[in-house]
Parts: sequence; structure tokens; C-alpha cells
Amino acid sequence: MDEIRSAPPVVERWNEVRAAIARAARDSGRDPDEVTLVAVSKTFPAEAIEPVLAAGQRAFGENYVQEAKAKWPALRERFEAVELHLIGPLQSNKAREAVALFDVIHTLDRPSLAQALAKEIARAGRGPRLLVQVNTGEEPQKGGVGPQDADAFLQACRERHGLEVEGLMCIPPAEDPPSPHFALLAKIARRNGLKTLSMGMSADFEAAIQLGATHVRVGSAIFGSRD
Repeated sequence: MDEIRSAPPVVERWNEVRAAIARAARDSGRDPDEVTLVAVSKTFPAEAIEPVLAAGQRAFGENYVQEAKAKWPALRERFEAVELHLIGPLQSNKAREAVALFDVIHTLDRPSLAQALAKEIARAGRGPRLLVQVNTGEEPQKGGVGPQDADAFLQACRERHGLEVEGLMCIPPAEDPPSPHFALLAKIARRNGLKTLSMGMSADFEAAIQLGATHVRVGSAIFGSRD
């Protein structure tokens, strides 16, 4: 008879996060299937990610083009239907590699990047789904367009650069209650006809789901703390 083996701790934590997402969605009168878990695998090596891939997780978030380029091609050969999300800042000179590698880019935040992405999407004949990052806390050290500039930037992306923007992303200030920032992002999305909201991380994804998040970016609650 086969030995019954318990799941690895990382898979147990992944299952706990998935259950918490489902509870938060149901408590908000939403279908849990409306919320995509993006497992933030940045800084973690392939061997740390493989158990979660084997368990069925398919959407993963990375911060840097070079790290993802080194790690994911081999994993994608072994695991089908992986969806790779760029959730960190993107330099315009990395647009070609980002368009080739990522399925979703969450951090479109300035005209020069919009122009570079438009050029590479046209050249490659394929385009990742695009989200505009909004700096809801107007923090100078963070990327993202200011809330007051979001409407004009979205219009420029669509009309000047010919980009199809699917939604918005934000990272609230660490010291602030997150819910007002999530509510602000949802308000900007509504008035611009955008359906996708990437908001909520390990500490606050339940609040984000209550306020309409369609994608939550969870790393440490699954993979543990980073060095």
C-alpha cells in the first residue's frame, strides 16, 4: 500500500491562502473564481516554487526581468499554462524582454514606458495584458502615476500609444490603513471602464477582495520570509 505523505509546508500555506481568498470573496458576496491568486515568487529559487507549481498554482509574480528570464523558461518547459506577471518596476530599455517573457505587466506608469511597450508589442506581434500602476499614497520613492493624473495617462496610453490597458494596480503606503487606497483605485477604475484591479498582498488581501480586487499578489504568506 502506498504511504500517505503530507503536503510540503509551502503547499499547506498555499492552500491556506486559497481558502482565505475564497472566504473573503464569499463574505463579500463574490464568486471566489473572480479572484486570481498571483503567487509572488520573486527572489525564491526554482526548487522553492516547484511544489506549488506541482500542486496546481499557475499565476506567478516576479519583480525583475533578468531574474525571471533566468528562472522561468526551464520551469515553463515542465509545467504548462504558467502565467507570468511582472509586478516590479520596468525600465524602458527592458521593454523588449518584458514583452517576450511576461503575460501581464502591472507597472505601466510613465509615457516613455508606454511608448517603449507600444513599439515592442507592434514589433513582436504579441502583447502582454497591461495594468497602470497608481501611486495612491503619492510616495516619491514609489513608481506609479498620481491619482490626479491617472485619467489623463490612461487616455494617452489608449489614444496616443494605441495600448489596450486592462486595469490598475496599487501598493498602499506601509504605514496607512490599506482600505482607503483600495477604494480609491476601484473608483478610478470604474470611471475609466476598467475591470481588473491588482491590489492586496499577504497582510491585506482580504480587505482588497472586499473592495473589488481581481488579482491579489501574495508572496511571504506562501513562500515564507525573504532573506
